[in-house]
Amino acid sequence: QVQLVESGGGMVQTGGSLRLSCKASGLTFNMYDMGWFRQAPGKEREFVGRISWGGARTSYADSVKGRFTISRDNAKNTVYLQMNSLKPEDTAVYSCAGGLRGSSTYAYWGQGTQVTVSS
Repeated sequence: QVQLVESGGGMVQTGGSLRLSCKASGLTFNMYDMGWFRQAPGKEREFVGRISWGGARTSYADSVKGRFTISRDNAKNTVYLQMNSLKPEDTAVYSCAGGLRGSSTYAYWGQGTQVTVSS
């Protein structure tokens, strides 16, 4: 069975940093592109960023570009989201997702971890 489990969420003040982790199991991790998404209460889920299967290519939403960094450690089956200069508008449940190389969709999703940024 495939499972993605996020961790590292919590509460931080404006301007602070958090590092989220997403541990994958039940899949061949280095065959999957990985993405991060977030959803705030009353809002639609939005794309945050993604990283290619080997980690060479990354892409970010404009709202987080320059502040967030995605990385991965394929030996640990883990993808990370380093979040710096956090703002209250970053408050959301953050989820990771995996999509097989060559696929146009993300087949697997984690249940998310809460990030709260206080002003």
